[in-house]
Amino acid sequence: MNIIPYILSVILGLNVLLALAIIFLERRDASATWAWLMVLLFLPIAGFIFYLIFGRRLSNKEIFTWDKKSRLGLLAAVQDQLQAIKEDRLEINHPDIVPYEDLIYLHLKNNDALYSDNNEVEVFTDGQKKFHALIQDIESAQDHIHLLYYIVRDDKLGTRLADVLIRKAQENVEVKLLYDDMGSRLLKRKFVKRLRDAGVEVESFFPSFIPKVNLKINYRNHRKLAIIDGKIGYIGGFNIGDEYLGFNKRFGYWRDTHLRVEGNAVSNMQTRFILDWNQASRKDIVYEDRYFQAEPKGSTGVQIVSSGPDSEWEQIKHGYIKMILSAKEYVYIQTPYFIPDDSLLDALRIAVLSGVDVRIMIPNKPDHPFVYWATFSNIGDMLNAGARIYIYQKGFLHAKTIVVDGNIASVGTANIDVRSFRLNFEANAFVYHPNIAKALSDRFHEDLIESTELTSKLYQSRTKWIRFKEAIARLLSPIL
Repeated sequence: MNIIPYILSVILGLNVLLALAIIFLERRDASATWAWLMVLLFLPIAGFIFYLIFGRRLSNKEIFTWDKKSRLGLLAAVQDQLQAIKEDRLEINHPDIVPYEDLIYLHLKNNDALYSDNNEVEVFTDGQKKFHALIQDIESAQDHIHLLYYIVRDDKLGTRLADVLIRKAQENVEVKLLYDDMGSRLLKRKFVKRLRDAGVEVESFFPSFIPKVNLKINYRNHRKLAIIDGKIGYIGGFNIGDEYLGFNKRFGYWRDTHLRVEGNAVSNMQTRFILDWNQASRKDIVYEDRYFQAEPKGSTGVQIVSSGPDSEWEQIKHGYIKMILSAKEYVYIQTPYFIPDDSLLDALRIAVLSGVDVRIMIPNKPDHPFVYWATFSNIGDMLNAGARIYIYQKGFLHAKTIVVDGNIASVGTANIDVRSFRLNFEANAFVYHPNIAKALSDRFHEDLIESTELTSKLYQSRTKWIRFKEAIARLLSPIL
């Protein structure tokens, strides 16, 4: 008896059922639905496996929990700030920031992102300087060190950091390190064991319970946070690895953006870390005052906004769109990947067509070729609308930065792509102060010296092979 037709019928039936489930049961946008249907049509067996690993949505149940005391305090503070904005009594230090109360309101309403305007913010765009400052702060820690990174490598930088963490743990400082299981998949067990043996608590986010098999592989904790003694916080794009210091020949100089924060915003970063830690660890962090020792310092407004596939709302993307639509003079964007959905593309088009100077900078060196070609496909739309596009040539551009009108900015982990908006767990600092916005704007102009402008003429001269790769990548970009 020939069972091949029977097997093919079963596979076809499973594909049909899965296609119906994608269409009717899962609340996806139309572009992602069509992309998955294409995969199932052209790859009936492999497509089914791909969907099981990369396509399933997370459970709707809440995956980040904390004790009632902290939760009730946060919600009460959020409601107080929402009411203050409605009654025009929210305290804002700088008059140029008052017009952006609606952006602050959006993040409060959409993400419970408390606003504080008593922060001191330092901008890092070089890995050597960022990690020098971070390690100095860690060495000065007295009570606790909380680190969350998407990628941790056991190379020279990773070992240097591990040595400091071990030394602090031996001084009875609480040290916790959380990394993403997929992002740090090359991290050796020996490295982790050495840390744990010395008293450092180490956990991984969404780990594989069966070696090399992880059905949550598509959902990654892409956040990068460091909190020291509840007083100092770091947030931005640098991971832990030698390439972020510019020591990888493939990428060369690594251009990124990271922030060091002192002030009340650090408490909001701490809250984010604790939520993520409690999801990953069997030993939850409970509310203690010692974790929230931030003191007012400076006059910079900050909101820490997080997003992820556990939420129906794309909070960081909404913030990006609101920033872009508020622009009167200019929008400067630096991103390694440019794969926006239609809503963000429309916002950028509207800004350009309204006379706003929209400039987008992307890298010349791809770290993910397929995503790179999808980026170039979308760049063509912005060129047609009138935006100016720059290709960073000095090394690899990994910064995730938006600056608007020299007043507000966003720096964090979320790229301008569908993965960051819908699939990854991300965290960004939305910063409200002309001094910080000017510093980031000035750095953008410095980077122009190391960049070449991509004109419409140059874009139209690309080969048919490149156009073909762009077309395929763009077609699948909703599920990249």
